[in-house]
Amino acid sequence: MEKNNIISLTNENNEEVEFEIVATFEVNDSEYSVLLPLDGSDEAVIFKIIEDGEDTILETVEDDDEFEMVSEVYYQLMNE
Repeated sequence: MEKNNIISLTNENNEEVEFEIVATFEVNDSEYSVLLPLDGSDEAVIFKIIEDGEDTILETVEDDDEFEMVSEVYYQLMNE
Protein backbone atom coordinates (compact mmCIF):
# COMPACT_ATOMS: atom_id res chain seq x y z
CA MET A 1 0.00 0.00 0.00
CA GLU A 2 1.60 3.24 -1.11
CA LYS A 3 0.35 6.79 -0.50
CA ASN A 4 2.55 9.64 -1.67
CA ASN A 5 5.93 8.67 -0.21
CA ILE A 6 4.56 6.25 2.41
CA ILE A 7 4.83 2.48 2.08
CA SER A 8 3.76 -0.34 4.43
CA LEU A 9 6.04 -3.36 4.87
CA THR A 10 5.65 -6.48 6.98
CA ASN A 11 8.49 -7.06 9.45
CA GLU A 12 9.92 -10.35 10.75
CA ASN A 13 7.21 -10.41 13.49
CA ASN A 14 4.50 -10.28 10.80
CA GLU A 15 3.57 -6.72 11.85
CA GLU A 16 2.96 -3.95 9.33
CA VAL A 17 5.31 -1.00 9.66
CA GLU A 18 4.91 2.24 7.71
CA PHE A 19 7.93 3.93 6.17
CA GLU A 20 8.55 7.19 4.37
CA ILE A 21 10.55 6.83 1.16
CA VAL A 22 13.36 9.33 1.75
CA ALA A 23 15.39 8.69 -1.40
CA THR A 24 15.70 6.33 -4.34
CA PHE A 25 18.90 6.24 -6.39
CA GLU A 26 21.13 4.02 -8.52
CA VAL A 27 24.58 2.67 -7.65
CA ASN A 28 26.52 0.40 -10.04
CA ASP A 29 23.43 -0.43 -12.13
CA SER A 30 21.38 -1.41 -9.05
CA GLU A 31 18.56 0.67 -7.57
CA TYR A 32 18.31 1.37 -3.84
CA SER A 33 15.80 3.07 -1.58
CA VAL A 34 16.30 4.70 1.80
CA LEU A 35 13.26 4.34 4.06
CA LEU A 36 12.57 6.03 7.39
CA PRO A 37 10.15 4.26 9.77
CA LEU A 38 7.19 6.38 10.84
CA ASP A 39 7.17 4.86 14.35
CA GLY A 40 9.32 7.69 15.71
CA SER A 41 12.64 5.96 15.14
CA ASP A 42 15.26 8.08 13.40
CA GLU A 43 17.21 5.12 12.01
CA ALA A 44 16.81 4.86 8.25
CA VAL A 45 16.92 1.51 6.44
CA ILE A 46 18.49 0.84 3.04
CA PHE A 47 16.86 -1.64 0.67
CA LYS A 48 17.94 -2.88 -2.76
CA ILE A 49 15.08 -2.70 -5.26
CA ILE A 50 14.67 -5.81 -7.39
CA GLU A 51 12.18 -5.96 -10.25
CA ASP A 52 10.78 -9.47 -10.67
CA GLY A 53 8.40 -9.36 -13.59
CA GLU A 54 5.56 -7.12 -12.46
CA ASP A 55 6.55 -7.39 -8.78
CA THR A 56 8.92 -5.08 -6.93
CA ILE A 57 10.93 -6.67 -4.14
CA LEU A 58 12.76 -4.72 -1.43
CA GLU A 59 15.77 -6.73 -0.30
CA THR A 60 17.79 -5.90 2.80
CA VAL A 61 21.41 -5.05 2.01
CA GLU A 62 23.31 -7.75 3.91
CA ASP A 63 26.81 -7.30 2.45
CA ASP A 64 28.85 -4.83 4.54
CA ASP A 65 30.86 -3.51 1.57
CA GLU A 66 27.71 -2.95 -0.50
CA PHE A 67 26.01 -1.24 2.46
CA GLU A 68 28.98 1.11 2.99
CA MET A 69 29.13 1.97 -0.71
CA VAL A 70 25.39 2.73 -0.91
CA SER A 71 25.48 4.69 2.36
CA GLU A 72 28.32 6.83 1.07
CA VAL A 73 26.42 7.63 -2.14
CA TYR A 74 23.32 8.50 -0.10
CA TYR A 75 25.27 10.87 2.18
CA GLN A 76 26.84 12.54 -0.87
CA LEU A 77 23.38 13.05 -2.40
CA MET A 78 22.03 14.55 0.83
CA ASN A 79 24.97 16.98 1.08
CA GLU A 80 24.52 18.35 -2.46
